[in-house]
Amino acid sequence: MAQISAGELLARLEKGRTVPAILLLGEETYLRDTCRAQLIERFVPEAARAWAVSRFSADRGEVQAAVDQSQTLPMLSPQQLVFLEEAEAIESFAEKKREDALKQLQSYLENPASFTILVMEATGLDQRMRLAKLLVEKALVVEVGLGENQGDRLSSAVALAKVMGKDEGVELEKGAAEDLAEAVAADLQRLKTEIVKLATYAGQRKLIRRQDVAAMVISEKTATVWELADMLATRQSKRALDFLDRILREGEEPLQILGGLTWSYRKLMEASEVSSISNPYQAARALAMAPEKAMAAVQSARKISRPRLLAGLNALQKADNRLKGGGETGRTVLEFLLAELTAPDSRAATH
Repeated sequence: MAQISAGELLARLEKGRTVPAILLLGEETYLRDTCRAQLIERFVPEAARAWAVSRFSADRGEVQAAVDQSQTLPMLSPQQLVFLEEAEAIESFAEKKREDALKQLQSYLENPASFTILVMEATGLDQRMRLAKLLVEKALVVEVGLGENQGDRLSSAVALAKVMGKDEGVELEKGAAEDLAEAVAADLQRLKTEIVKLATYAGQRKLIRRQDVAAMVISEKTATVWELADMLATRQSKRALDFLDRILREGEEPLQILGGLTWSYRKLMEASEVSSISNPYQAARALAMAPEKAMAAVQSARKISRPRLLAGLNALQKADNRLKGGGETGRTVLEFLLAELTAPDSRAATH
């Protein structure tokens, strides 16, 4: 079947369209929760939700129970929703258990009940495995993620920030959504939390201003990206490694750190191509960033040559491959990366 975004699913639901089986695929909790809530709101009357909404987990071995419930007529409702969470766990079952689970799902999906919408959820699936092939063929696949490209993630988060603001009865002034998306590093769950907080702070004004975002939202990740980028630009190897150690101990995820660094290097590349920038507002227009952060990018770009930026982007791509390969710890990959990015040009050119 088709593969659509969470937004496209919500638009489809507004028109009353659905399918017997849906796969919510991705790691973004906010989008997944939104899809769940909209499905329940659209298809199950409130009074019947205690009986006509069921939740099971493949990780707890409840595949057969989910299939059995899907084939059972719901009480007090013309339709029911059956959620099978953590479907990716099936891939790691022992062979016989995995085969049984696949047969159960395949048998049901080939002849689904007309009164049931089976909603399977997975943070990720190996497209080479039978489970992924079965679900892609038989279910409507809904992407509940923002993708891996940091720029695309931020753009999507900006758009969603404006929608969330409307839901809370407030508007965001020009630039506020962008600042907020950067501050939370496109984490939609935190984005929602911060908008609720900012809406309360705005009160009768009904407008979230950029100064409100600056005053109320802790932007550790954005600060982290540019602090670390400046250390790398000036080849402060020991300071960068100490900084990395601290933010890892504070709970930052290696992949998120790497994503932020990759995004900052791309912005540094853009900044290196811009001339005659003398103030934050010129920088903001040129780089499509908040003024202070744009000026920081321009200043850092002046400390690093274009060949070093190109070599840095290549090193970041290799680090991304190593991290996703899973053969090394995130700390090891990032420490090696920082050493490479702060190395003399002659060494960097050999990697």
